[in-house]
Amino acid sequence: MYNQDGEEKITYFYFENNRMCSCVSCTTGQTSLLTIGALTQCHILSFRYDILQQLCKISPQWKFFGRLVAEYVVIGLEERIVDLNPLNTEQRYQQLLKSNKQKIIERIPQHYITNYPGITAVRLSRIRNKMNKK
Repeated sequence: MYNQDGEEKITYFYFENNRMCSCVSCTTGQTSLLTIGALTQCHILSFRYDILQQLCKISPQWKFFGRLVAEYVVIGLEERIVDLNPLNTEQRYQQLLKSNKQKIIERIPQHYITNYPGITAVRLSRIRNKMNKK
């Protein structure tokens, strides 16, 4: 997530057994453009990028781990790019319901759900009412 004019903007949701990182921070050493937040208990492995590079040089398992993290991040970016296509808010919400992120509706607070596709709570209520009438 990131902050825009004092408002949190959700960029992506990761679930169990996913790996992720802030690629900008990890590879450049600069402050991350995004904040990583956990809504449930999770295990965090944290170390400097130069240490990961050294581990990857001496161990195929760490090289594989690094590749898995990168793959998860790229998958998330690609899915989010598609999510941001020029659909109206109702279409974006319907796309969210049809996606593999269906778990979101059951597990994540509504204010995060509305934030993710850029829908206000009032608009989401109207969309849901309209969908229930169909």
